[in-house]
Amino acid sequence: MMNHRLNRRTATAALAVGFMAASAGIASAAEYEFKLHHFLNANAPAHTQMLQPWADAVAEASGGKVEIEIFPSMTLGGRPTELVSQVRDGVVDLVWTLNGYTPGLFPRTEVFELPTVFKNDPAAANMAMVDLFESDLKEEYKGLEVMFLHTHAGQAIHMRDTEVRSPDDLKGKKMRIPTRSGGWVIEALGASPASMPVPELPPALQKGVVDGAFIPWEIIPPLKIQEQTEYQIEGADEARFGTSVFQVSMNQGRWNSLPEEIQQAFRTASTGDWPKEVGQIWRAVDDFGINVAVEAGNQHITLTEEETAVFDEALLPVVDRWIEEVDGKGIDGAALVEKARAAIKENATR
Repeated sequence: MMNHRLNRRTATAALAVGFMAASAGIASAAEYEFKLHHFLNANAPAHTQMLQPWADAVAEASGGKVEIEIFPSMTLGGRPTELVSQVRDGVVDLVWTLNGYTPGLFPRTEVFELPTVFKNDPAAANMAMVDLFESDLKEEYKGLEVMFLHTHAGQAIHMRDTEVRSPDDLKGKKMRIPTRSGGWVIEALGASPASMPVPELPPALQKGVVDGAFIPWEIIPPLKIQEQTEYQIEGADEARFGTSVFQVSMNQGRWNSLPEEIQQAFRTASTGDWPKEVGQIWRAVDDFGINVAVEAGNQHITLTEEETAVFDEALLPVVDRWIEEVDGKGIDGAALVEKARAAIKENATR
């Protein structure tokens, strides 16, 4: 009996050692390991539905040679506004970040954030940025190897306790926005812009530091925005008041050190239909987000076509302001606006 028990224990121990050895072999199978840093939590759709599937697709395309570990919620340190410098300086290998957190660094790409340029089609905007990247956008990403650019579903209006149906309803209000051009949108509507990373928005709403925010619906569930607001407002046909551009980028030096087959794995996962799929992902999570707010008792207001036209008219000076601003930097803003509009129209999915 003793020998039988001893044999069983020995067999169990041997099995455990074998399992650990196998696990160690699996863990060390990746020849190239990367850290991807971002500012939202691990439950956010950006993490679960975009970044993790993309990382898995890179690993698969590399035949298991690549492993990307994702660090959410700024767990590697710093603030969201520092993500671009972190990846440029090689502190991290990859980042997902909002271009608007570093104002002035990406003026050409900013054209896709403008109201009346972006309307309601994130998939089309993503594909349009692909079309214009080499010819018009690439030069402002020095020190970075861009994996892909994307927008969210567009800026909608979230209000603590004010029903909004015209620009006059926003006069004197303090509104959060993450981007420079978004600040111009708020000013054009007679409100005051308050710039802050989106994780800081819930307490700002709760304490009345801001009266509302221009953000997409998708951020409602992870930040529980439905608990700090009563109204969610968008234009006719899901029209939005501009958008924000995001990037997933790698440190240029790290990219240059990779063999062609590994670079190709990243390209395979980041190109083709992927930018369009990202747009569809953000559109779907936006629909989910507004449903959460409505089920919580919030009022979802869709403006009429006439009401939307009044907002569009009020926001046309934002485009003119942007053109004048970038013209001063030697960029033909008017031509870029026309290119962006044409590319979005060509890639329309709605």
